[in-house]
Amino acid sequence: MAKRAAPEVNAGSMADIAFLLLIFFLVTTTIETDSGINRKLPPIEDNTEPPIIKQRNIFTVLINGKNQLMVEEELTELKDLRQAAIDFLDNNADGSCSYCNGKKEENSSVNPDKAIISLKNERETSYEMYISVQNELVAAYNELRNRLAKSRYGKSFIEMQADYKDVNWPGNKEKLKGQIDQIKLDYPMKLSEVQ
Repeated sequence: MAKRAAPEVNAGSMADIAFLLLIFFLVTTTIETDSGINRKLPPIEDNTEPPIIKQRNIFTVLINGKNQLMVEEELTELKDLRQAAIDFLDNNADGSCSYCNGKKEENSSVNPDKAIISLKNERETSYEMYISVQNELVAAYNELRNRLAKSRYGKSFIEMQADYKDVNWPGNKEKLKGQIDQIKLDYPMKLSEVQ
């Protein structure tokens, strides 16, 4: 009896099909990207000398390798950091800030424009603690900006920013942008990370 030849499958178009499937999945798949921490770097200046900053205008925050938080050389809990930063930023020791509600302590910041928060962490600091501290410091600025925006314009700073980003917002965008920029100037976010 003669052997029968096994029927062969035509695989000539398999490469084309695989290529089309690859292109289909590349086109239809979305890749999520991490947004990171939103920080605006200062512009590059020709001036090589750093500005002279008085020590009283620097709010020092340190995180050690054991995730312990030191604020102004005192051990502090994370839950107390926001209020400590608000008290420092809103101090108004020289009385030049008409919108500040601080206690005007002599050993604290002179004005929100001159106040700087200095954050330093060790290599062993956990990422979660680092982000938590960053969030509390940014929340302190946002709380002060919200309070000022509500007293001036009747809405929070966060609402004003949301309105500005909303393409269907019926108000005057230029006027709103000017108000947002003024609040940012009144409470500028000066957050320095020390190496």
